[in-house]
Amino acid sequence: MSANDKWLTIDELAEYLKMGRTKLYTMAQQGKVPGNKIGNQWRFDREEIDRWIKSGDAASTPREDA
Repeated sequence: MSANDKWLTIDELAEYLKMGRTKLYTMAQQGKVPGNKIGNQWRFDREEIDRWIKSGDAASTPREDA
């Protein structure tokens, strides 16, 4: 993994997780997905996202349509 692949934008994360950008933005604002806001832009550590998914914490996030 190169240094350019470590930090994902919200668009890259949406593509990586196959989720909607708007849903991820809302989850990030609510602290439900690990991320960091730098200025007015969100950045996500790919390794932290992978740990979050593997830990099962991603599955405990309630779905809006459930």
